[in-house]
Amino acid sequence: MFAELLSQPPFVIMLTGALVGVAAALVGCFLVLRGNSMLSDAISHTVIFGIVIVWLLTGQISGPVQVVGAALTGVFTVMLIEALTQTRRVRQDAAIGLVFPVLFAVGVLLLNLYARDVHVDEHTVLLGEIGFVWLETTPLGGVEVPTALLAMAAVTLVNALFVGLFYKELKIATFDPQLAQALGFAPALLFYALLLLTSTTAVAAFDAVGVVLFIAFVIVPPSAAYLLTDRLDRMLLYAMAIGMLSSPLGYAAAIALNVSIGGMMALMTGVCLLLALVAGPRHGMLVRWRRQRRQALENALRTLAVHLYQHEAGPQAAEESRTAALNDHLMWSPGRVEATLSEATQRGLVARQDGHLALTDRGRRLAREILEPWQGGR
Repeated sequence: MFAELLSQPPFVIMLTGALVGVAAALVGCFLVLRGNSMLSDAISHTVIFGIVIVWLLTGQISGPVQVVGAALTGVFTVMLIEALTQTRRVRQDAAIGLVFPVLFAVGVLLLNLYARDVHVDEHTVLLGEIGFVWLETTPLGGVEVPTALLAMAAVTLVNALFVGLFYKELKIATFDPQLAQALGFAPALLFYALLLLTSTTAVAAFDAVGVVLFIAFVIVPPSAAYLLTDRLDRMLLYAMAIGMLSSPLGYAAAIALNVSIGGMMALMTGVCLLLALVAGPRHGMLVRWRRQRRQALENALRTLAVHLYQHEAGPQAAEESRTAALNDHLMWSPGRVEATLSEATQRGLVARQDGHLALTDRGRRLAREILEPWQGGR
């Protein structure tokens, strides 16, 4: 049955996109948490430099040697960035902006000078074409498997094994590098291994979404997941789920609108990020708005209790206990007055008597807790 599914281009396209999402999310979560997410931008661009160099040295434009060579180029890029940063002449973001355009430009020039007849096109490398991944196949166990799908499956498996085997070490190295160093976890080695996997994933994603859209899969799903949870294990699961979900959604939207499939898949990751930003259960804008509104209501209830308590035994008690006094003296709008009085009445803090407001015992206790906290409301 699976062999029959592999003969269906839509299934192959969506499965390849989902694997790109999962593989990128596994390494992207740690890059985002470390604040190094833009390194994926630098790595993905300079990989083309590695592809050309490996071709000039070995004559191969695909295969394991090409993948390893391009991945090492990503690590070389990061080493150059760190070397520039350590001079303290430029900041890291500036160093990224200096290194990757140079290596990318050198790669394109070498491609134009020495590899005009080679089937390596910089436009394809940058943008990819996931719609054609089903055309090139490799026999595996008597079944013709799309080569790009096979490559992404292998990279996803390697990334999952790396994160699974070194989860504890990666977690400590990400949040507390000094503790990881003290425990002998070699955080620098883990970091470079993570970058090596990021480079390998970028190379494998060439035929699927291209290096530019690959950046979206590395950064956006983990960023969306970060808005949904504070736990690393859940962040990994949410990021992988967003990456997987973006594939069929992007494919369906691209077919409906007759636009780039890879571009629409990347756009779907942005839609997920927007939804997490607006409606996230912990840090979403709606939750924050409701929290601020609830806090404003609590402050209004405290202000009302203190206002009535301070005047209830004074000569102006009758004047200050009128509803209109809240408008005039506290500068509250009629809507705010009504909302506050409705909530205060429901909570049993005040009672309305002949057009005046009177504190209940509970309301009086609340006022004392604010004005005389050392008394404990007594």
